[in-house]
Amino acid sequence: MRIFVLSGQSNMAGRGGVHRRRWDGVVPPECAPCPSVLRLSASLDWVEAREPLHADIDTAKTCGVGPGMAFARAVLPRLDPPGSGVGLVPCAVGGTAIREWARGERLYDQMVRRARAAAAFGEIEAVLWYQGESDAESDAATAAYGANLETLIANVREDLGLPQLPFIQVALASGNKKNIEKVREAQLGINLPNVVTVDAIGLSLNEDHLHLTTESQVKLGEMLAQAYMSNFLPATC
Repeated sequence: MRIFVLSGQSNMAGRGGVHRRRWDGVVPPECAPCPSVLRLSASLDWVEAREPLHADIDTAKTCGVGPGMAFARAVLPRLDPPGSGVGLVPCAVGGTAIREWARGERLYDQMVRRARAAAAFGEIEAVLWYQGESDAESDAATAAYGANLETLIANVREDLGLPQLPFIQVALASGNKKNIEKVREAQLGINLPNVVTVDAIGLSLNEDHLHLTTESQVKLGEMLAQAYMSNFLPATC
């Protein structure tokens, strides 16, 4: 299996189709279950991946469609050797600030524990990271965001023993108007090896003006897949 860690906050956990704390249950064809796409459950068992991917991880909120399934189905045909499967490791939790993902904090330790458990079954190919809306609420958190993100990347690579592990982050599409551009500037300014940024600006949002719609989550998943394939997979003839 090719393993991908999904982490961050609510837009990675998925709020597509969630209205008034209820998920509408609509699963677009790009996110339909596929026997070759598995998900690591909260109890560390591999099960067939189905939306909502984070239902047993982000348990305090209502989860809907996120980018993970669309990503997995888009990369699946490009994996070598043919017939390789995708293993998704959901770790995202809504409403979390980057300080909660510092080494030694519960969310960080849980992410590393889940990634290590998954690594017994295949190669960890990349971390997909979408987080920062919570940090845009605070001037101090905004100012520290870039340094905290670089530390997070370094710590994950060190703790997983993968110094070149690809890290594909999403630049915010929403957040506190006062600071969103500053957080985005920090995200877009990260200059580390094997770190790629996908920009979500312009993708449509739910009526809460914070979370991506189902359609946008599909689009984001495909954008993340293209970033992975164009940067980290060998070119095909």
